[in-house]
Amino acid sequence: MTLLLPLPAAPRTAQRVPHPSSAPPRRRWVTGFAARQALLLSAAVGVYFLVRSLTTGRASVAEGNAGLLVDLERSLGIFVERDVQGFFLQQDWVVPVANSIYIYGHWPVIAAVLGWLAWRRRDAFVVYRNVLLVSGVVGMLIVASFPVAPPRLMDLGILDTVTLHAEAYRVLQPPSLTNQYAAMPSFHVGWDLLVGIALVREGGRAWTRVVGTALPLLMLLTVVVTGNHYLVDAIVGDTIVLTTLWLCTAWARRTQGSPPTTGRSRTGVAPGPIPMVPVTGTAQAGPTNPATEGTP
Repeated sequence: MTLLLPLPAAPRTAQRVPHPSSAPPRRRWVTGFAARQALLLSAAVGVYFLVRSLTTGRASVAEGNAGLLVDLERSLGIFVERDVQGFFLQQDWVVPVANSIYIYGHWPVIAAVLGWLAWRRRDAFVVYRNVLLVSGVVGMLIVASFPVAPPRLMDLGILDTVTLHAEAYRVLQPPSLTNQYAAMPSFHVGWDLLVGIALVREGGRAWTRVVGTALPLLMLLTVVVTGNHYLVDAIVGDTIVLTTLWLCTAWARRTQGSPPTTGRSRTGVAPGPIPMVPVTGTAQAGPTNPATEGTP
């Protein structure tokens, strides 16, 4: 009679340490993949800024469209930008903190999270990369067809805190590549929401969930405090990103046959089937007693 008994699970260290002969090729493959994706995204970001700079609308049109958004917010009772900025500007420490979040909490964070995904979570990286690219195309179409002047350029009593108190933003985003009438949609909020979702879903640790949850909320507050976006800009940006994420995830499931991997196991090792080993002989209910072995 033959039984199939499960083998004991391999030690955790044995599963996590790759064979020396296979580690270098795998490392080179991952490095090449990350490099190719970095080039692709760098080119896409360059095109994004170039198109935005080439589609700068007339000031009168952008200000008229901004007036429509302000009227919409007032009709909905959500025109709070001036009051929110006025409240926080009473605290001296708020402006430098808000400026730092606006400057360093966007492109540097996006690059860091996408780089981590490309290195450690390539299946999930493809989905988030596609969301960034597709939503960027949608955003460019909106900017070209519906230019909007930000609150800081309107006569609303709202200050431009970034320009007044920080120069670093002009280094990260030169004025020659900036469209000052591209307030709609706010991808400062939308893309921070995307990387926040990535940190929550793919990080698998408590601190990544905290950071991923706080990041889009802080950016939403920051774009209002700094006078760069209306509340409706953020709502539209988040809506575009969430819709695109849903579509790209559905596409990945359809093409791959299974949803992209999300999260990590506690041990860091992907679960798999329990290996079985054949055992020939009579059914064994327990270990053999040497003292009675051979006794009839």
